[in-house]
Amino acid sequence: MTAPKSLLGRAFALLAVFTAQRPVASLSDLSRGCGLPLSTTHRLVRELVAWRALERRPDGRYAIGLRLWELGVLSPGSRDLRERAVPFLEDLYEVTRHNVQLAIRDDLDTLYVERLSGPNAVSILTRTGDRLPLHATGVGLVLLANAPADVRQRVLDGPLKRFTARTITTAAKLRETLAQVRRDDYAVSDRQIEMTTYSVAAPVRDASGEVVAAVSVVVPAGTRRETVLPAVRTCGLALSRELGNRP
Repeated sequence: MTAPKSLLGRAFALLAVFTAQRPVASLSDLSRGCGLPLSTTHRLVRELVAWRALERRPDGRYAIGLRLWELGVLSPGSRDLRERAVPFLEDLYEVTRHNVQLAIRDDLDTLYVERLSGPNAVSILTRTGDRLPLHATGVGLVLLANAPADVRQRVLDGPLKRFTARTITTAAKLRETLAQVRRDDYAVSDRQIEMTTYSVAAPVRDASGEVVAAVSVVVPAGTRRETVLPAVRTCGLALSRELGNRP
């Protein structure tokens, strides 16, 4: 990648090297990933460690530090939404005993802001803070179906990443699916991310009626949809009412 010129740009480029798939990185990894010389990377890393934005592990590699987490939870939108959503997510988990997720849209990504799980819930890939493409998950389909037209068009025009043989990878199929989501007011993502699971998702609306988030339950592939769909939709409606929505 082309290295940014400003100090702030360099710092963000370095931090962007870390992902859910690469939560730790060596100094060389960071240098290659952000396009900076090793000496420059070393100086920048040293400052970020001093500021607690990064932490140095015993093996010499680096990970995201607690200071960034402390700042992240101060974000007014996500903090308020998460705090108000947790009681409803807990109720949804108690009813279903499966993985419960809350997500928002960040441009063309699904951003997971909360997740509840239990010892008997099926194993899934996503964690709080993870991102996935909008077209491939239940919450993503809900968010995309209710996104502005230009956002939908950008997704339809771009490549649709394939995760499994059942992932939606054509614009025609995605357009048809989004129309169905808007009509039904819920989404089902059937084995698009993993062949062992599927998700059922419902929208969360604010006082103006805008879809600001989505809730979902991820269940084993053989689970009957009707055993979880009413609970997911009820959770979405209850949280919407908490946010001031009055249909």
